[in-house]
Amino acid sequence: MSGERTPVWAVVALPAAVGLLAYAVAVFDAVAVEGMRGRAFARPLRRAALLAVRQRRTTLAADRLLLGAGVAVLPAAALLAALVVPVGGVPVVASPVGIVWFNAAEVATWAAAWLVGWGPNAAFSLVGGYRFLAQGLAYELPHMFVLITVAVGAGSLDLTAVAAAQRHLWFAVQMPVAFALYLVSASALAFWGPFAHPLDGALGADLSGADRLLFLGGRCAMLAVAGAAAVPLFLGGGAGPLLPAPVWSLVKTLAVLAALVFAGARVPRLRMDRFLAAAWTVLIPVALLQLLVVAVTR
Repeated sequence: MSGERTPVWAVVALPAAVGLLAYAVAVFDAVAVEGMRGRAFARPLRRAALLAVRQRRTTLAADRLLLGAGVAVLPAAALLAALVVPVGGVPVVASPVGIVWFNAAEVATWAAAWLVGWGPNAAFSLVGGYRFLAQGLAYELPHMFVLITVAVGAGSLDLTAVAAAQRHLWFAVQMPVAFALYLVSASALAFWGPFAHPLDGALGADLSGADRLLFLGGRCAMLAVAGAAAVPLFLGGGAGPLLPAPVWSLVKTLAVLAALVFAGARVPRLRMDRFLAAAWTVLIPVALLQLLVVAVTR
C-alpha cells in the first residue's frame, strides 16, 4: 500500500457503501425472481429479519469457531477488496498493486466456502466444501488471466491508473472477451446465478439463522464489489459527460450489477462437471489468447 494516510471518514464510510450496494443486489434479485409485485425494496429487509430471529441449526460436535470464521470471511473479503476500488478516481487506500490486492481478497472466498463446509461436522457440508475447491480453481484461473490482461493493457497494477488509461476508449470495447470472462468468473466467485450450486446444495445445507444471513449478505457484498471493480477495470472509471465522476461510477456500477443479477436469474443452472470441463478447455485458453493479443498490440 502507498504511504498516503487514508482519511478516517473513508474507512468508516466503506462498510456503509458496500452494504448499500449489497442491498441493491438483493433488491435487483428480488425483482428479477419475483417481479415488481408488492414492495420490492422491502423484501430483502423482511427476509433478513426472518433469518436474524430464526434459531440456528446445530449438528453433533460442530466446530463453531471454524464455522463462524467461514461465515465472517466472506463479507470481510468483500470489504478488503473494496479498499482499492476507486470511486470517481479515488480509492479508500491507494495502492500501486491494487489489482493484486483485489484478486487476493476475492480468493478468500475459497477459505470461506471450505470453512463453512468443514465447520458443521456434517457429511454433505464437508463434501460441498471440498467440491468447491475444485470449482473455485476453475473460476479463479480465467478471472486471474483477465485481470493480468487488463494490467498489461494499462501498463499498471494500480486501478486508478487502469481507469485513466481508458480516457480514449474503454477496455470493454478494446478487449470484449476479457470483459465477458470477468463478468462470468466474478459471478461464479460469488456463487451467483447459474453458479449457485455451492450455496443451494451441500455447502449451505447446515447454514441457518444469523449464520445464513451473514453468509448471504457476504455473497451479495462480494458480487457488489466485483461489479464496482468492473467500472475502473473495463468501463473507464468515473469518466463521463455532465455528471460528477462519483455519480458516473455509481451509475455504471448499478448497471453492471443489474445486468449480472437479471442475467443470473434467467440463465439455467449449469452442471458443475460440464462447467469445469468448459473452463479448462474453453475459458482458460480464450483468456490466454486475449492476453496474448493485448500483449502483442501493446
